[in-house]
Amino acid sequence: MVTNLSPGELAENAKQSYQAGDLPAAIAGFSAAAAAYAGEGDPAMAAEMKNNQSVAMLRDKQPQAALDAAWGTEGVFMETGDTRREGIALANQASALVALKRHKESIDYYSRAGAALEKAGEFDFRLEVMQLLATLHLRRFKIFDAIIALQSGLAGIKNPTPRQRFMKKLLFFRL
Repeated sequence: MVTNLSPGELAENAKQSYQAGDLPAAIAGFSAAAAAYAGEGDPAMAAEMKNNQSVAMLRDKQPQAALDAAWGTEGVFMETGDTRREGIALANQASALVALKRHKESIDYYSRAGAALEKAGEFDFRLEVMQLLATLHLRRFKIFDAIIALQSGLAGIKNPTPRQRFMKKLLFFRL
């Protein structure tokens, strides 16, 4: 099928499909948008579309395909100095690794995602990543590692919610 849509239009159509719950159309759309951006010489946007495709695939219960789609995209963002999208790419890969039950690798990827997001100043999103990391540590019965991950995530929050303030007090309580 030949299309005259721009990469941005392909991406927007894929996003609408994703929001409507049409995951196969979203997956195909993000793939087409990635190819179109790559064809225009925009590797960062191509990598972002691959990450969007990965999220749709993971939601569609295709964890290996999700991992394959996002694999290596963090390097594109690292080269451009975009630590925010680097962190998101690493978190997407970690989520796929969790779904594949490759927990040791996912711990590494979530840790790297947290570091990149901290460098980018994305403390709220970093907290989410650190909570996922803490959950993985708890599954492996590594209580202290889980506490450290949560403390690390909460430490960067500038205006914590009441729940976050409570968690901070609880986690930073010294015996």
